[in-house]
Amino acid sequence: MDNAGYLAFLPPILAIVLALFTKDVLVSLMLGIISGLLILSGGNPLDAFINLSDLMADKAGDSWNIRILLFCGLLGGLVGLLTRAGSARAFGQWASNSIKGRRSAQFSTWLCGLFVFIDDYFNSLAVGSVMRPVNDARGVSRAKLAYILDSTAAPVCILAPVSSWVVTVISQIRSSDGFADLGVGEMSFFIMLIPYNVYALLALAMVVVVILSGRDFGPMAKSEQRAAQGILYNQQRYGAAPGDLKEEGKNSRAAWYDMALPMIILIGACIVAFPLTTYMGLGEGESMSLVDAFRNTDASKALLYGIIFTLVFSYVYFTLRGVLKIKETSQAIIDGVRSMLPALVILIMAWTIGHVISKPISEGGLGLPLVIDEMLRGSSLPLWVLPACVFVLSGGIAFSTGTSWGTFGIMSPIVLPTAITLAGSLGYTGDELLQCSLVSVGAVLSGAVFGDHASPISDTTILSSAGASCPHLEHVETQLPYASFAAGCSAVGIIAGAYSLNPVVGLLTAVACFVPGFFFLTRGHKRS
Repeated sequence: MDNAGYLAFLPPILAIVLALFTKDVLVSLMLGIISGLLILSGGNPLDAFINLSDLMADKAGDSWNIRILLFCGLLGGLVGLLTRAGSARAFGQWASNSIKGRRSAQFSTWLCGLFVFIDDYFNSLAVGSVMRPVNDARGVSRAKLAYILDSTAAPVCILAPVSSWVVTVISQIRSSDGFADLGVGEMSFFIMLIPYNVYALLALAMVVVVILSGRDFGPMAKSEQRAAQGILYNQQRYGAAPGDLKEEGKNSRAAWYDMALPMIILIGACIVAFPLTTYMGLGEGESMSLVDAFRNTDASKALLYGIIFTLVFSYVYFTLRGVLKIKETSQAIIDGVRSMLPALVILIMAWTIGHVISKPISEGGLGLPLVIDEMLRGSSLPLWVLPACVFVLSGGIAFSTGTSWGTFGIMSPIVLPTAITLAGSLGYTGDELLQCSLVSVGAVLSGAVFGDHASPISDTTILSSAGASCPHLEHVETQLPYASFAAGCSAVGIIAGAYSLNPVVGLLTAVACFVPGFFFLTRGHKRS
């Protein structure tokens, strides 16, 4: 047996419960990792601590991970540079001429998130850096900003036909048993999946409803009440915010375009780098379309190329413009990188606990996905119930491991053949067979995005906290009720969609649950 059985559930449960109760995410993650390694070592603490140091070093040194760490750190350096130059303040003052109120600031952030759909990491950090000063000026809490960033990261990337996520999903669907019998191409299948991805669609819509209605509930309502009094985040309860840099004095030379130009350069450089990294890896005589180059890119390389180019440009630009002296420019970058260190440490630990939880025993993990696989295969479910169970299981895996991509890889090869087999046993063929497959795989995507959205150890959750400069646990506590409510409505919609084999029925049912539920939860908490 290549899994630890029900003991595999212990580390994620321990880490999540401790984080929510102690408010110390670093200690909670560390104890979760150690508990898993103690299980693997048979209770030998020496082996567990040796494995801990080796595993964290391996995760930090992985070529993909190290580029993401460098990207995050250097983006912090760019934010430090913009803050020291006073460009963030100048941009906020300029934007206030067209962004008059809180709703406008939040809705503008949501729109920016929709357009930055190539990669979820880039979405959270870049949009957060641009829109944070605007939202701060309008009294929007950092928790609300982090929620908007997180809700337009994974949900947008999983819906956009061209993103760093799509190639992962398509490759896993294409290699699943039975897919060839459906008679559709993998990209066509993905496009048809979009209306069945109920949670991603509802999460995006919920942000708009929250913004336009001015209503909040749970811990978010309290964060918004504090923001109305000028307290943008709760440092007393949750500690300092990552990437939160104080501007030293006012620079009269700074202008709004000193903020806009570096961010435009960053977005443009990353967009160019996405296909460029693919073309650079082609052999002599090989060719590829631009769309395929986007799909097959190494996002970590593209992001790192983009931030290095932007940082060099900004260093030269601010120096030549006389906004900062050379010594000030260098110190600003150092201060910005230093401000991101807590988020970087959390990322490393999140990757480590994800390995411990998800990998089989033969690869140094507890094999939680294998345990869930056995549970799913051992059950006998009616076809219309299967998608709802898949949604719950996928959400649980993603929440426990902090990865939606890993959940796609775990669940898609299991769920698609299971759905095809069950549908075939009922005599379904043609379009009915296809719809059964779509609603089941759509439930995988919905559950994975929900778990990723809600999990305190998810990298996109961590980076949304960093992008908004919000204490991580304040973001987790304020977002969790919102994500859970959307997930509950989505589950009802998924059941309706599976029973009717009609995505429109599923979406309308989810909305029918959402509208009265939202206004019931937010009664008495409206803020203009």
